[in-house]
Amino acid sequence: MQQLQPSTIDVVTPRVAQTESSRQVEVVARVSGFLERIVYREGGVVREGEVLFEMDKKPFEADLEIAQGELQASLARLDTAKANLDRTKPLAAADALSQSDLDRAVGDYKAAEAAVFSARASIKRAELNLGYATIRSPVTGMAGEALQREGAFLNAQAQSANLAYVAQVDPIWVNFSVSQNEATRRDERIRAGLYVAPPEDRYVVELLLSDGRVFPHTGELDFADPSYDRRTGTFTVRAAVPNPDLTLRPGMFVTAILKGATRPDAVVVPQRAVTKSPDGHIVWLVNAQQVAEARPVVAGDWVGDGWIIEQGLQGDELVIVDGVQRLAPGAPVKPVPVGPAAPQTGSR
Repeated sequence: MQQLQPSTIDVVTPRVAQTESSRQVEVVARVSGFLERIVYREGGVVREGEVLFEMDKKPFEADLEIAQGELQASLARLDTAKANLDRTKPLAAADALSQSDLDRAVGDYKAAEAAVFSARASIKRAELNLGYATIRSPVTGMAGEALQREGAFLNAQAQSANLAYVAQVDPIWVNFSVSQNEATRRDERIRAGLYVAPPEDRYVVELLLSDGRVFPHTGELDFADPSYDRRTGTFTVRAAVPNPDLTLRPGMFVTAILKGATRPDAVVVPQRAVTKSPDGHIVWLVNAQQVAEARPVVAGDWVGDGWIIEQGLQGDELVIVDGVQRLAPGAPVKPVPVGPAAPQTGSR
């Protein structure tokens, strides 16, 4: 026999889920030129800022030297224009030169200043292009296969500019779907006081790997799609899970277990105490007259080693756990306690 006692239980919800990179970045050549070297190990781990590809730098170095030479020439022209303006100003003030001569000198000086400004900008652009010839990883993650090989010409305006991708996997995203019926059932249970969600819906997510091992890091839900998929009637929910050892890779199937919700005043009956009749589930009780009574019940979710009883029990009954196959209504029963009932965790 077992005396029922309603209790608050933790609700755990398993979901079939799939991992996804939290940030997948395409590696693209930003300047045109020949690919000289593939530096990284394809399929391996790369760090942010690590060199992935090197293009032939000689044309870009030459462009930088040309820009630096243009700057020197512009500075020389600026010195000449300034000297000419300095000579023209006092002469124009003494009416030894016309106003048009002064205007021309001022214009030449300002044009020389603009040329210096433009030359410095050309140097900056040449330095950028030279820097772009060394292609680095934008994030830390798993690097994909190189799409171009050494010696290929990379056109920054064409498909050949696509070189590889880097998928950030720490943290990694874990996606699963929730159906409209499940969401509606959850909302109804919350309104009825049968389900209490964690504050701000901050569910803790634990992962089970395909071999049954528990992943050592837990995450939290961080996104729920506001729209349902028209084809499946489901919406996507996402969790962000730390993956410092890079154990998880994008595309893996895992079991995501949501924790944090509770079920207050739950009546849980051991599995062996619930039997099936032609009319549904029944539980055998010991009534006040110390005789067996069959009570129709509605069994809900499976938790721990028993069932949550949705309807049919109040929670203070004495339930017969063993020997129910030999019972008949009205049979005298001698209660023998078997210990407390309540499991501490559940699923829905």
